[in-house]
Amino acid sequence: MFAASGAMMQGVIRNPLASPDLIGVGAGAGLAATLFLLAWPGAPAGGLPWAALAGAWGGFGLVLLLAREWSGSNSLHPVRLALVGVAVAAALGAAQQLVLVRAPDGLGAALSFLAGTVYGADSVRALRVLPWALVLLPAGILLSRTLDILNLGEDLATSLGTRVAAMRLLCLSVAVALAGAAVTGAGILGFVGLLAPHLARLLVGARHGRMLPVSMLLGALLVLAADTLGRALIPPIEVPAGIFTTLVGAPYFLYLLRRSA
Repeated sequence: MFAASGAMMQGVIRNPLASPDLIGVGAGAGLAATLFLLAWPGAPAGGLPWAALAGAWGGFGLVLLLAREWSGSNSLHPVRLALVGVAVAAALGAAQQLVLVRAPDGLGAALSFLAGTVYGADSVRALRVLPWALVLLPAGILLSRTLDILNLGEDLATSLGTRVAAMRLLCLSVAVALAGAAVTGAGILGFVGLLAPHLARLLVGARHGRMLPVSMLLGALLVLAADTLGRALIPPIEVPAGIFTTLVGAPYFLYLLRRSA
C-alpha cells in the first residue's frame, strides 16, 4: 500500500521525489494515529484508519499549501516540494514526540505505530487494514490509464478530454488513503513509497498498468527483506523494519534530490 501510494503520487505530481513519508502524508497519519490512541485507548480498531486518513490529508495539504506559497504559482518544482515536505514531516514528528512526552499513558500502544515494524502482526492488525486494501488497491490499478494521461502534462491531458483537476484530486485521494491506512498496520515505513516505484519503473517502464502491480510486489518484498534482516542480524534483539528501509532509502533520496536540482 505504501508502494502503490508512492507510485500514484509520483504520477499525479509528476515528481520523482514524491512519496508518502517525504511529503508529510506518513508523518501526518502517524501524529493523528498517536493522538487517537492516547485520547481514546479503548476505541474500536475500525476508527484508527479514519483518524490516520484525516492526519494524512492534513499533512499533505499543508505541504502543498506551503510549496505553492513559496513558489507563488500552482507549479510544484520537485526539489521545492521535497524540501517543504521534509520540513513539514520534521515539524509533525516533533509535535508527535511532544505528545508522547506529555502523555506517557498508553505509550506502548502509540509507539507500535511509529517504529515502522510488522513485528507481532496478528489477525487484528490484518483485519484493520484489509478492507481498505481490498478497495483502494484495485482502485489504484483502475486509475492506471488516468495516471498515464496526467503524466503527459496538464495541457495535453485536457486536450484528450480529461477533467484534470477532478482526476488529479481522485488519484491523490486514493494515494493519501492508501498511505494513511498502511500507517495503522505497520507504522511509518520510511522510503518504501519512494524506492519500490523507482525499481518497478526500471523493470517494466513507466506505464502505470504494469508499474503499479510491480511496485506493490516490490514494496512487499522490500518490507519482508527488511523484517527478515531485523530478526536475523543481532538476535535475540529485533530491529524494526523501518530502520532498514530508511538506511537504504535515504541515500537514494539524496541521489534523486541532486539529480532533480
